[in-house]
Amino acid sequence: MNFDTKIAVLLRDDLLSWQRLNVTSFLVSGLGTRLPELIGAPYADADGTPYLPMFRQPVLVFEGGKEVLVAAHARAVGRSLPLAIFTSDLFASGNDDDNRAAVRAVSQGQLDLVGLALHGPKNAVDKVLKGARMHS
Repeated sequence: MNFDTKIAVLLRDDLLSWQRLNVTSFLVSGLGTRLPELIGAPYADADGTPYLPMFRQPVLVFEGGKEVLVAAHARAVGRSLPLAIFTSDLFASGNDDDNRAAVRAVSQGQLDLVGLALHGPKNAVDKVLKGARMHS
């Protein structure tokens, strides 16, 4: 199935495996809350057990160095694309309030980004991710 839009996650390439998984899961949770049209209908098995809905389209995961994340962040902000970020400070935080305070304490240009997630038209997302490579 072809989609006119793209959901993408960009991770810094020096993260540990557990960090990559944790960052990805936190980042994509933001997209579904801001863009409810990305979420499909709930699931149910043959016995009628209900399950939560998920995204309607694939989430593509990319990686790159710190400079790739900084550039992608600037391009996404410049294009006003829906964007979720994860900074290195969030690994030390234990709750949502402290997470928001950690981001709020740092100016945009000084954020130590380890991941970001975005959604938008395919062409725009591809331009934002210039220099990134598919996660392996």
